[in-house]
This record gives sequence, structure tokens and C-alpha cells, in this order.
Amino acid sequence: MGLTKQYLAYRAIDSFNIVASGRSNVNFVIYNKIEGRYVVSAAAENVILWDLRLGERVLTLRRDKQEVTALRVSPDRLHVAVGYNDGVVEIFDLTNPQNSVCSLALHKSAISILRYDEQGIRLVCGSLDCEMTVVDVVEQAGRQRLIGHNAPVTDAHFMERFNEQSIVVSSSKDTQIKFWNLETQFCFKTVVDNRTEVWALAFIKDLMVAGSGESTLNVYRLKSRDTTQVDQTIESAVEGLSIDDEDTISPISISNCGVIQRAGKGRCVNLVADASERVISCHGTNDLIENFYICTDDEAKKRLAKRLKKAKKSEENETPDSGDISLSDEIKRLESIKVKQKIKSIDILLGARDELRVLVSLANNTLHLYSQEASFKRQASAKEETVKLLRSINRQGHHSEVRSVCFSSDSLAIGSGSAESFKFWNRDSMQCLRSVPADYVLCSTFVPGDRYILLGLKSGKLLIVDVGSADVVEEIPAHDNELWSIALLPDQKGCVTGSSDATVKIWTFELIDNPEDKMDVDNEDEADNLQRVKYGKVLSLLHKNTLKLEETVLCVKVSPDMKYLAVGLLDSTVKIFFLDTFKFYLSLYGHKLPVLCMDISYDSSLIATGSSDRNVKIWGLDFGDCHRSLFAHDDSVMGLQFIPNTHMFFTCGKDGKIKQWDADTFDKIITLPGHIGEAYSLAVSPNGRFLVSCGSDRCLRLFERTNEPIVLQDIQEEEREEMENQQLATGEDHAVPLLPGLKLASRKTVGSEKAAESILECLEICQKYEADEDDKPELHPLMRALNVTNPQDFLLVTLARIRASDLEEALLLLPFSNVCELLEKLPAVLEKRSDEIELLTKVVLFLFKVHMKPITGAKHMKPLLEDLIRALKRDVSSLRDVIGLNLHSLALIQHDIEEREGVELFREATQERKKRDKKRREGIKRQLIHMA
Repeated sequence: MGLTKQYLAYRAIDSFNIVASGRSNVNFVIYNKIEGRYVVSAAAENVILWDLRLGERVLTLRRDKQEVTALRVSPDRLHVAVGYNDGVVEIFDLTNPQNSVCSLALHKSAISILRYDEQGIRLVCGSLDCEMTVVDVVEQAGRQRLIGHNAPVTDAHFMERFNEQSIVVSSSKDTQIKFWNLETQFCFKTVVDNRTEVWALAFIKDLMVAGSGESTLNVYRLKSRDTTQVDQTIESAVEGLSIDDEDTISPISISNCGVIQRAGKGRCVNLVADASERVISCHGTNDLIENFYICTDDEAKKRLAKRLKKAKKSEENETPDSGDISLSDEIKRLESIKVKQKIKSIDILLGARDELRVLVSLANNTLHLYSQEASFKRQASAKEETVKLLRSINRQGHHSEVRSVCFSSDSLAIGSGSAESFKFWNRDSMQCLRSVPADYVLCSTFVPGDRYILLGLKSGKLLIVDVGSADVVEEIPAHDNELWSIALLPDQKGCVTGSSDATVKIWTFELIDNPEDKMDVDNEDEADNLQRVKYGKVLSLLHKNTLKLEETVLCVKVSPDMKYLAVGLLDSTVKIFFLDTFKFYLSLYGHKLPVLCMDISYDSSLIATGSSDRNVKIWGLDFGDCHRSLFAHDDSVMGLQFIPNTHMFFTCGKDGKIKQWDADTFDKIITLPGHIGEAYSLAVSPNGRFLVSCGSDRCLRLFERTNEPIVLQDIQEEEREEMENQQLATGEDHAVPLLPGLKLASRKTVGSEKAAESILECLEICQKYEADEDDKPELHPLMRALNVTNPQDFLLVTLARIRASDLEEALLLLPFSNVCELLEKLPAVLEKRSDEIELLTKVVLFLFKVHMKPITGAKHMKPLLEDLIRALKRDVSSLRDVIGLNLHSLALIQHDIEEREGVELFREATQERKKRDKKRREGIKRQLIHMA
């Protein structure tokens, strides 16, 4: 036998019960080339792809620990960008969901909005730290950081209208809408006419719609400003016109053209436009979704003619309205969608035959898909209802937080109880098998044999539920107040219940005739059927004894040897009585706050108690002495249970963590990945192999014992490393003394610090190698590991191994002496490896930008700079020639194939490009008409 005690590790299998988190948005995706059937929703720290038709989970995009706060599907609907609570953005490929394509550390606070441009090449990220970053998805690195808002960013869009490609529009809680130029990284226009926070933006044709804290949507008209109009603008500015006309820097002009009155209450939470820009949908803080149809020019003219005709009839004597198209002619209100719960997020999709599909994520952990007709011809006064509920996912999870979990005796089924229902789950498939409507469930346990389950309710009632039929067999008014705890008797013949009414009751199981069999039946066939099942028995409870106490009972437990009854009371003590006589035996006092959970070991020698004072105490049951007090959690200890046939136990607390302890050595064995928020309860399976927990993030988390042994010292070392990694060795700021205004579109991380260390180590090894080059030195172990034979390849491989998003931060951490050393080695690398010109150019240009003054001030650097510039120009021009030759050769081959076979290659892509060009031409034409 070894000197150390061996423990086996528990590992997380998966989480279930959660359909959609309320903090993030939902999106339609294309999966298996099908649109409108699959959606993605955030589920705590994961993102789930749901099949709405089958109501099943298709795949899960995973990342540990941090909650998802925003997500966005790319325009090709094949990639998903996911923003997290720690300011990191991960991009996943739906065809290969196991690992993310790239990970970008961009912000210090949670990501609030993600938005792609039309091509899906750039991504703008807004955050709660009041900043935005623009990411190049192809390069997998941040490009620009936009700083200017005074409050969290709520929405951001690329404005790709009027042939402008480098403008971003953002809104914030500081009531402002800002227009940013990405080339200069500065704001060139601010709209300040909103009195409350701006929560959402939508762009349709030449209109910008802003949703604020008021009950109206502000609508602005955007126009491209021609450079030839600058002189006229200056003249008009002298005449004292509006500020908007004085602004000569802005390439676009903005005018407020009216408001759309909303029917919903509260602030505007979401504002969504479909891809074809024909419909916008919005919702507030209540249960109403409002849809608006954007008319084409011809449809707007028809509405105008109709309005004028109506006005002429009603006001024959007065002067008629002007014949200009107003906002009410351009925007038509569609039928609103009323749902049954508070809305968290929506997404819309306009399909064939003007069918509008609206995806809704609700606050009660459900997804709904609605359909309605969105066309100009549809009459609003039509009596038949146009809104239909097509699909919903509501059986896959509780509609409120789960407060209680339990395992069946064969460890194959899991039970979970919440404020509105109790559900039975298959442990292997994690699918919901049965759902029983019930009042607020506080505690639950399977009856021996697993045919029935006992539920303790907040009202004090005790329910007996038949597992097979999912029916409530009997409702027993067991207590007057909350029934906090149910414990089975070890002889499996009864149970004990404890309640806020300061009583503990003992019940025995008994089988009685099914009361439904006694009903009068007229039909002979039904009578025959009942005759066959007449002797069917159902479970009932017989009240045997009551123990009255002076304090509220919070938890009860019976020792496995049937000798003792332990009762946790509100006065922070645990009283132990003899089970048969209710005679007082011991009082365990020492906790400063009430004991919320406890358990007794299999041999009845130890009792462990968890309290609101954040401590777990281990006591001996023979004398009631406290063996050890453990500071277990950072908040109240909510659940505690021993692993069967061992002295090891699990605890969970309001800090969300789940920990395993050894009651013999008093060591903490391992901390499992816990809940986001609070953990409420846990249950260990009777065979000790599985653990399930529930918490405020609505997840049920399942863990399994593996055969992997763990050493406590290794686990402690890993936890120490993790804590060290949370604090950066070089500090948070990345300011350079000579560049106070450096705004990098990235954040310093442990990865960038390690990358800088690897560059410094590489330079040191290269220097030693070159000093001993005449003696043919032995290769360094690192060079052998990377399979390189010379310093140039070693330096290149070291730079190439650094993640693109960490490269700039790593180079920024290098001291100037090492920067000079790196630049001196680069000409030799360029001569040998011109195929890596892109990476090397990026490194050289960034180092020049950051260290421009010291480099130009050093005279000995001048020849080196000339060599570098010459080599870079040569290699970049040769690479450009190669790319140009390849591009035109491929175009020629395509032309030959099309002529020979009479088939147009890449037809879909060509058609999409033609549509884009046509839309651009129409925009220019409309602009010329406005000017005329």
C-alpha cells in the first residue's frame, strides 16, 4: 500500500435543464443547409444549437467558467461569435464545434454586443467598460479600439451605406449615438437629442431607428454628403442654420424625421431588422413584440395617395396636406405578438411568401417560434388571427430555479423540483422523462423501489407522486409551514419530515387500495376493466409520532444504525435524540449561524454539518465532540452529503462552488467546476459514482467518478497557479512612456506575458548559439523540441507559435534592448524564409510604430533599417506578383471551363455579388434623385 491516501477524481459530464439564459440573445443559424429550423441560445457558460422541429439539443459550444453575455451568427450563418463575462470573444465553426477557431481577449468587462459586417470579415464588439473594439476575423486579431462613450455600450453596427466602409455607429447608456471613423479611430458625429438611455439601433434603407427608455422609437434619415457641397455648407453656416449643416467633416448628414409610437411598456430592450431590410421588430420589458413593415417606394406612394384621398373627403373646406411622403407612409404596423411571459431576446427571419418567423427567448427558460404574414397587402383589420405558434422548447427545462435534486436507488434516474413542477430525468441521455405540476418544491426523495417519490412543499404539504404515470397519488397536509427536509428511515419502512412549524414527524409507508377504483361505473366494459385492476394498491403515509421543539426545524437526518435522530434548528444548534423514545442525547453547538444541511456517515460514527456561517463542522456521534471546523465556502453552505460507504463528502454553497472533503484527514480533495451564481442543493448517487447539483443559473450539473487518481499536492499546486494567473506579473496597464495615447485593440493576458517570455528566451538561446557557432554547438533542447536546426528558423517558429491576438501585447512587453536585438536578427530570417513575409512585416511595422523615436535616434540602427526596408519591399512586391498571377490564371481557367461546358461556376456567389452591386447602384440613383 502506498504512503499517501489515493482519491479518484470526479469530472463534469455535462449540464442540462437549461434552454436559454436570460442575459444573452438568441439567433437563427443555417445547419445542414437548412434555414429557419435551427437556433443558437446561450446556456450559462455554453452555447446550445437547438433543433426547433424535434425540440432537441444538436450540439454544444463549450468554454469553462465564464457566462455567455452576447452572441452573433456570421452572415454566412456558419460561424458563431460568442462574448463572455470576462471580456473574451471566441469564434466557433458549426462544422467543427469541438474547439473554437480563435480566442480574443478584448475587454476588461462583459461583452454587451457583437455585430458582423456584411461580408463577415470584421466584427465589432461593445462592452460594459464603455469601449468598443473592431476585430479582423481573417487575421484573428483586434484592429481598432474606439473610446469615447461615458457609459456601457448597448449596440453597434457597421454602416455600409453610401459606399462608406469604415464607419461604425454605436449607442450607449450615456444617451448618445456616435459615428466613428475606423481609419482615424475617432468619433466624427454625435447625436444627442435622446433624453434617456439609447438601448438599441436598427438600419433599414436610408433610415436609422433608435430605441430608448421612452415609449417611442426615434427615426433618423441618413444622406450621403457630396464633397462639392462644402462651399455651400460654409455659406449656409454663416446664415445660422442648424449645427448638422455646419458639420463639414462628416461624410453623411443626419436629420430626425419623426417617431414611431410603441404599444409596449417600459424601455425598448431589443430592436431587430431582418437581412432583407423589410421588417423591424422590437420589444420592451413586458410580453409584447411589435413588428413594422417597411414599404417600398411604390407602396409608400400608394399609401400616400390613399391618405390624401381620405384627407380630401374629410376636410373639403380646409387646405389639403402636402404631397410629400411621410414616415407613416413608409412604415406600416403589423400585428403584434403577445406572449405569456417576460421577453428576454428576439430574432426574426423573413422567409418565402412573406412569412415572418419570430424567435423569442422568454424569462421562464423557454424558446418559442412564431409565424405571421408580413406583406403590404395584408389588411390590419382582418378578423382571422395571423400569428401562429409554430414550435416551442419548454419541456427540456424547469421554468424557475431548481431547489431540490435526488437520485433513484438504482442511480439511473434523477429528480429535480422547482417552484412550478417536478421533473424526472434519464441520467444517461439527460432527457426529461416526466413532468409533474407541483407547488414550490423544497425537498424530495425517492421511496425505496423507485415507484414513488415524496415531495416537500413550501406550503407544508407532502406529496406522493407515482413515477410511472407522473400523477400525484396523495396530498398530505403534513405541516403548517415550510417543509424543509425529508429523510428516509434506514430500515426503508418510513420517513421523517422537519418543518418551520417546529415539529418533526415520523411516518410509516403503507399500501392502500387505489381510491380511484371505488367510483361508480355505469358501463359494463369499464366495470370489467376496473374489476381486473381492483386489487391495485397505492402508497400512502401513516403518521406515527411527532416531536415538538422550540425552534424552527431546518434539516433532519436519521443515523444508519437507526439509533439517533439529528435535527438542525434555527438557533444554530443541532439536537440529537434517540429515535425510538425521542429522548434527548446530545446538543452540537459551535456554529454562529443556523445549520442548513447535514449528513451522517455510513457507520454512524461521524456527523458533518454545514451552516450559513460558511463553515463545515465534523463531529463525533459517540460523544458529540467537534473533530474539526473547516472554512468551506465564501458564502452559506447549502448542501452536504457523504459518499456512500466512505468518510468523504461533498458540499455546495451560495458561492457556486462544489467541493469534496475527507472527514478523516480534514483535507479538501478537489473543487469541481460549479455554478454561475449560487448552488442550492446536491445529491450523490447510491453507488457513489455520480453527483448532481442545482443552482441559480438553472443548470443541473452532472459529475462522474473516473478511474483517474489525484494527488492532493498536485491539485493544490494547480489551484495556486490558477490564482496567480488571475493577477498579471507586469500589471494591468500597457502604456508606453513615449506613446501615452496608444490604444491597442487587445488586452494584456497571461498568454501575452508567456509569449513575451518565450521571445526573450529564444533571443538568449540564439545569442549563445551564434557565439559558439564555430565550435558547432549542440542543439538546445527547445530547438530539438520544435524540430529546428538553426537560430533563424527557431526565431520564426517562436513568433509563429504566438496567438495572433497576443502578438502585439507580447511585443509591447519587450525591453528596447531586446527589440533592437530582434530587429538585428530579422534580415537574416527574411533572406532565408521569405514565405513568412506577412508575419515578419507585421512584427517589424508594430515595433517601428511603438519605438519610433528611440530607433530613429540611434545612429547605429540606420544601416539595419535600410536593409530591412529593402528586403521587405522586395518580398512584399514578389508576393503581390504571385497572388496577382494566380488570381488572373484562375479567372482564365474558369472562363475556359464555362465556355467549354456551358456551365456558370460559383453561380450562387456570382448572383449574390450582382444583387449587392444592384443595391449599391439603386442607392446611388436614389441619392441623385434626392439631390435633384
